[in-house]
Amino acid sequence: MKKTISIEGMMCGHCTGRVETALKALGATVIETSVELKHAIVEVDNITDEKLKETIEDVGYDVLGIE
Repeated sequence: MKKTISIEGMMCGHCTGRVETALKALGATVIETSVELKHAIVEVDNITDEKLKETIEDVGYDVLGIE
């Protein structure tokens, strides 16, 4: 299932890299991470929205919503 995660606090390529690494470790396939659009688009199977949110917040960013 494809999900778009709105993320606040990413400011550079290093930030997107941290988010991507955390999401991949969780088992998500990262399709796109954008500082400009303040989001990550991922493909996930059997990963709850709450777990996605927790994973991103654990590396220091705020999740504003998941669609």
